[in-house]
Amino acid sequence: MMKNILLLLSLVLLSSFNTTILNDDEDAIRKVMADQQEAWNNYDLESFMQGYWKSEDLKFYGSGGVTYGWNNTLERYKKGYPSKEHTGTLRFVIKEISNIDSASYYVLGEYHLERSMGNADGIFMIIFKKIDGHWKIIADTSCKG
Repeated sequence: MMKNILLLLSLVLLSSFNTTILNDDEDAIRKVMADQQEAWNNYDLESFMQGYWKSEDLKFYGSGGVTYGWNNTLERYKKGYPSKEHTGTLRFVIKEISNIDSASYYVLGEYHLERSMGNADGIFMIIFKKIDGHWKIIADTSCKG
C-alpha cells in the first residue's frame, strides 16, 4: 500500500514538474516574440533578428519562396521594409504554442502591421528550438492574409 502511494505521489510530482517546464518554455517563447515585436516597432531589424537562429540553416518560407540563412533573412527584411513607414506597428496574435519535443515548439498565429502606406495582415507558423539554453526560431513560414 505504501509503495503504491509513493508511486502515485512520484507520478503527480513528475507531472507537475513537466507542466512547470512547459509553462516556463512557453513564457520564454512569448518573451522572444514580445522582444521581436518591440524591436520591429522601433525599426530595429537587427534586434528583431535576435529571435532567429544565427545560422545558415535558418529557413524563412514566404511568398517569394525560401530564404536560407540568418544574413539572407536579415537582408530580405531590409529590402522588403526599407523604412519605418514600411514596418509600421507590428502586433502578433499567438493562437497556439505546442510542444514538439523537449527542445522544440511550434507557434501558430497572426501578424498585423498598421502602416500609413496600407496595413498588412497575415498568418505564421514558427518553429522554435532551444539552442545553447536560448529559444531561437529555426524555421518561419509567413503568408499574407
